[in-house]
Amino acid sequence: MQSIWCVVPAAGKGTRVGGPLPKQYLPIAGRSLLDLTLERLASHPAIAGLVVTLAAGDPHWPGISSLAGKPVLTADGGSERYDSVLAGLDALPGAVGADDFVLVHDAARPCVRHADISRLVERAGQVEGGLLGAPLRDTLKRSDSLGCSQETEPRDGRWRAFTPQMFRRQALIQALRQARADGVVVSDEAMAMERAGYRPLLVEGAEDNLKVTTPADFALAEFILSRTS
Repeated sequence: MQSIWCVVPAAGKGTRVGGPLPKQYLPIAGRSLLDLTLERLASHPAIAGLVVTLAAGDPHWPGISSLAGKPVLTADGGSERYDSVLAGLDALPGAVGADDFVLVHDAARPCVRHADISRLVERAGQVEGGLLGAPLRDTLKRSDSLGCSQETEPRDGRWRAFTPQMFRRQALIQALRQARADGVVVSDEAMAMERAGYRPLLVEGAEDNLKVTTPADFALAEFILSRTS
């Protein structure tokens, strides 16, 4: 399996959770959400190192420089996701070439499974990149302005998008820069690549690859982490 670096954007404030700390520093079972995510990534054998993008002057960053014997670098992120990811891509070591694949993973996804990372690296590395996700299985409704169900949407071919997402370094840089220049705020890296004409491979992963967003998600993530690796 190839060795690959991972960018972890962690410059956001996570306002939906509330509280005095940014979401990524709130505790799960006595450890911060960000610590747990970084540890899960660093312990995967395919990941060579991590670049964490932080808010400028972040006073909460614990100064981690290595995990599991692998380097942890930092860079200043920005107000939008693509700003932070671009900063991380620029901060990668010079040994990471323009055509080398790079992972991008949400700081708020501590439950990603090693087997899913392995599957993504293996399968997306055979094409021009891809992302973890899961086919939509619930019935999908469209609401009106009053919050009432207006109609049922087809779910065929619909997926929930997860991370990590994996693309070649320079292709991703160009796609994100173009989205920024066009004034399009992309919700993930795959959206930027789609705009650039790519068709990212959807690799099915475990649905418990939870993005911790609300206060209730912290308890759920703690439960998942106690039962997975």
